[in-house]
Amino acid sequence: MFHLIFSIPSWYVIARFLIPLSMPIALKILLSLLVLLASQYLLVSRFTSGSIFAPEMPRMLIILFNWAFSAVLFLALTQLVIDVVALISLIVRHPLEIAPGIRYLAALFAMGLATYGVQQATRVPALKDVTLEVANLPQAFEGYQLLQLTDLHITRLFNASWTASMVKQAMSLNVDLIVITGDVIDGTLENRRNDVEPLRGLHAPDGVLAITGNHEYFFEQQAWTEHLASLGLDPLLNRHKVIARGEAKLVIAGLTDASATARGADGPDLTQALAGAPENAPIVLLDHQPKNARENATQGVDIQLSGHTHGGLIWGFDRLFAKPNNGFVSGRYDVDGMQLYVNNGTGLWPGMAVRVGRPSELTRITLTRKK
Repeated sequence: MFHLIFSIPSWYVIARFLIPLSMPIALKILLSLLVLLASQYLLVSRFTSGSIFAPEMPRMLIILFNWAFSAVLFLALTQLVIDVVALISLIVRHPLEIAPGIRYLAALFAMGLATYGVQQATRVPALKDVTLEVANLPQAFEGYQLLQLTDLHITRLFNASWTASMVKQAMSLNVDLIVITGDVIDGTLENRRNDVEPLRGLHAPDGVLAITGNHEYFFEQQAWTEHLASLGLDPLLNRHKVIARGEAKLVIAGLTDASATARGADGPDLTQALAGAPENAPIVLLDHQPKNARENATQGVDIQLSGHTHGGLIWGFDRLFAKPNNGFVSGRYDVDGMQLYVNNGTGLWPGMAVRVGRPSELTRITLTRKK
């Protein structure tokens, strides 16, 4: 069923774009087969690795598949616009004749937008600065800086070279603390060992703290947590860390992912995570999925940092991500007095590597006292 759904844009392109073109039937059949192949990228990924989440094929082939699928998707949307305009013209009794050149321009537009979208998705992200105000922030933590990395999805696409470049850029920022809010990898430890090795280069004065995302639970989560800890990523799973500046305290708490219980692991427990935390200290919570923000806000959390949504990938498509995430998709939200920041992601799932209007980000978060 999943693969049939992904093929819908391809069938629309074949029926409404390819068939009306003036070209030999043999060429139409060949192009139709290529369009259908592009829609079955996830099925091909499953054959290469046993999973749709971690394609084990050459990086350039992964990029090509993502470009082809994105081009088909954008062409289907463009053709839909053309068809809607033509239908409206019929309704108002001023029928338009769609010139063949319009279709070719639509194809060029779709391919160009796909090229841009895949490039934006696979680049090492640019820095994004975010300032969050905390009412009870001690003076000693004024200007405290965290770097949030999330949804790296280290794979054949976001490989060792990409990871090393990302780490180099992250380390140039000289922040106080690095937090990683889940979905670090896709793939088995055996397949990803070399790709994650550059993460060993991450360090900050107050450490590197990491939580699990839903994708860790697809691939030997416990083994991955232990291995990433050996690289210096301190797992903050239903527990907290207190950062001190003299007598002043800041609490960084972390949760396991909401999907953990379905995989036979411990689910998120904020009460447990905050047990023993100093009273009146500001609390920064790391929770991969933003959907439980309102519940978390009731327990005195000042800031929640999340990822998971990839920002919705494409401007306008973010509405598809809103309902399963309780309306939280990208950027900053005020949630019953708690500040929620939903990061667009440092990388993203290689099964849909395209970004248009929802750029990836290295997010430097500066804390300041609320005036």
